[in-house]
This record gives sequence, C-alpha cells and structure tokens, in this order.
Amino acid sequence: MSFSAAWLALREPADRAARDVGLLEQVRTWLGAKSAPTAVDLGSGTGSTVRAIGPRAAHWTLVDRDAALLAEASAIPDACTIEADLAHIDALPLDGAVLVTASALFDLAGRDWIEALADRIAGQRAGLYATLTYDGRMEWSVPDPEDAAVTTAFNRHQTGDKGLGPALGPAAGPALAEAMGKRGYCVRSAGSPWRLDADDRPLQAELLGGIARAAAEAGTNAVGWLDRRLGMIDRAVCTIGHVDLFALPCR
Repeated sequence: MSFSAAWLALREPADRAARDVGLLEQVRTWLGAKSAPTAVDLGSGTGSTVRAIGPRAAHWTLVDRDAALLAEASAIPDACTIEADLAHIDALPLDGAVLVTASALFDLAGRDWIEALADRIAGQRAGLYATLTYDGRMEWSVPDPEDAAVTTAFNRHQTGDKGLGPALGPAAGPALAEAMGKRGYCVRSAGSPWRLDADDRPLQAELLGGIARAAAEAGTNAVGWLDRRLGMIDRAVCTIGHVDLFALPCR
C-alpha cells in the first residue's frame, strides 16, 4: 500500500472540498479547548490531514511507511515524522496522543486491524477523526451501460489485502463506527463525497485509469468503459462516496 506524492497532491484539493465542514469544525473546537494537545496522523502521506485541521491546532506526529512522503511532510512547522509500518499497531507512537487521525485509510484495512487500533485508542481515551473512507458509491451525471459492472468489480478489488489484512473496502465506515461505539464512544458520521467536474480533469483522468485497472484485476474488462468515460469528462459530474467520522469517549 503506497501512493505517489503526485497522486496525493492531485487529490488534496478534492479531499479538502469534500471533508464535512461540521465535523471538521468540531475537531478544531475540541482541540482548541485543550492545553497543548498532541495528535497522531496515521498514513499521513505529505500531511494533508494536518493542513486541513491546522498545523497549530496540536503538536503533530505524522506516521507513514514512505520515507519520501515523510520528507515532504517534514516541512510542516513543529511537526515530527516517524517512518513505521502501520500493520504493527502495538508499535505505533500513539501513547499520550489526545487525537488520532487518518484520511482515506480505513477502507484499505481489515476488521482485525480496525478492532486492534480501536483497542489502543480506547485504552487511552483518545479521540478519533477518520475522513474520506470510501463507501462503495460511484456515480456519474451522464450514465454509461457498464458503470454498475465496473463499480462492482472495483469494490470487489477493494477487499483485497492492502497490507493491513483483507480490506473491508466499502464496509469499513460502518465497521469503524461499530468498533468505536462498542468501546464506549459517541460516534458522529457525515458524508464527504468527491464531486468532480470539468475543472478536475487531471484528477478524473487518473481516477478513471485507476478504477479501470482495479476492475481489470478483479476480472472485468473496462477498456471500453474507460475510453467512453474519458470522453465524457467535460460533461459528466463524477461523485465518489466517502464518509467522515469523529468519535469521542461518551463519558
């Protein structure tokens, strides 16, 4: 499981626009009420979550297994970076953190990993802010006859092992909410869909190519679908479903 800096930079504006504003403000307000809070961002990449919340909202530790991405993230003021394999939950530097964050991560993780991470978070009564978890929905304002078949194949591909166990893919959002809820957390969720139009041509082109490749690996030939979809970028709005979650101990 690794993503290029170019892809992360391409998607960051769409991610920022998609984040649920209400939950984001709740996170900022909650951190602002604490004295010198510490937060850990898992699978940080170059630090998009920190930039969205605000570098000065907490003392940040950014954790990723990609040294090149962390080198870019190190430009964030007063943040520290740690190279680590997220698969090893017991070794993650979560001790003392009041908030754990992650973006576009949990749909790549398995149920056992999610449960183990929930145990660590709940063990120290930290908060969890998880955003842009893919929920399985892909829609276009101009339909194509193969949209449903390609979406089904892509979603099937999402459940492969991405390094954190057999991934839950579209089922990850509900599984994460359930995991935190049964540990005594109050969970707030909200939709955070990408809505991509003609102004997002580069991102759409990369996204469509990735969807087609994943569908092919899952056994569905999407070459014709990809050609038609690329031809419709300027006139078809693309909606990719995600969910955001903010969980805090109920008491």
